[in-house]
Amino acid sequence: MNAVVPTVTFADIEAAAVRIAGQAIETPLIESPALNERVGLRVLIKAETLQRVGAFKFRGAYNRLVQLSDEERARGVVAFSSGNHAQGVALAAKLLGIPAVIVMPDDAPGVKVEATKGYGADVRFYNRLAGKTREAIAAEIAAEREAVVVPAFDDPHIVAGQGTVGLEMVRQAQAIGAKLDVVAAPISGGGLLAGIATAAKALSPETAVVGVEPAAFDDTLQSLRKGERVTIKPQGRSYCDALESPFPGEITFPIMHRMVADVATVTDAEVAEAMRVAFSTLKLVVEPGGAAALAALLAGKVQMFGGHTVGIVLSGGNVDPEFFANVLRGKA
Repeated sequence: MNAVVPTVTFADIEAAAVRIAGQAIETPLIESPALNERVGLRVLIKAETLQRVGAFKFRGAYNRLVQLSDEERARGVVAFSSGNHAQGVALAAKLLGIPAVIVMPDDAPGVKVEATKGYGADVRFYNRLAGKTREAIAAEIAAEREAVVVPAFDDPHIVAGQGTVGLEMVRQAQAIGAKLDVVAAPISGGGLLAGIATAAKALSPETAVVGVEPAAFDDTLQSLRKGERVTIKPQGRSYCDALESPFPGEITFPIMHRMVADVATVTDAEVAEAMRVAFSTLKLVVEPGGAAALAALLAGKVQMFGGHTVGIVLSGGNVDPEFFANVLRGKA
């Protein structure tokens, strides 16, 4: 008999918003006349680059960890991530007094590694191209310590926490008299998109939710087309290190299948251009994965479904300084 896959409700997201209040930042919804003119649409930017740890991931991490029992907190947590989830868990654990071990690839951006260590986490490296998987390593550590594994996306509490991005977006837009015809956000395992879709559809059923992923990591697009989860075998890397999951989550996929209207894919060149535009026009530093939805919009790949107002999530701003400098110089 198959186990029941947990889902996430709007009530779960509202409860998460209460739990993270006072810890997570309600990030601003920004509008740029210059960007509006460039794309011929009204664009409202949700700047999660300004969130604690520089990415939306803190929301889900805190919502998960704050619900642990005293006994679970004492045993600690284990997570695996290339960077932003690592930082989110590390900071949430620090705030709650919980020991944290983070399994990170040895080629993770240095800025993300140092930040994770700076929050007090014990970082364990692995080679993503050889040896044990990060999941297997994390499972071994968790077994040794009797610690709680905190997945990056496939956990209902994580998804609910990320869904507060959508909750805030729609309410902030409504507060200025705007109706979001489309909301576009990056996809890795789907935690952010599934959460946003759940919140947006509850508050504004007419809003179309669109996901964006790297062209070389189009597992969600393939999965939605096939109607079941697909695992891809990437042939290379993407600038979007935060979006390199080879499959959508068991929890997140059914939500996306029900609620996501479209998925666009973007190239590294399109992502680099979006990072330049975010810096020059919005005055924001955005990492590659965080710029994916903006990249799709600038490349004309976000279907508007007859609407005029689009909400774009800039999901993170933790970028290696040298790489970012090369992007701005047009050398990446």
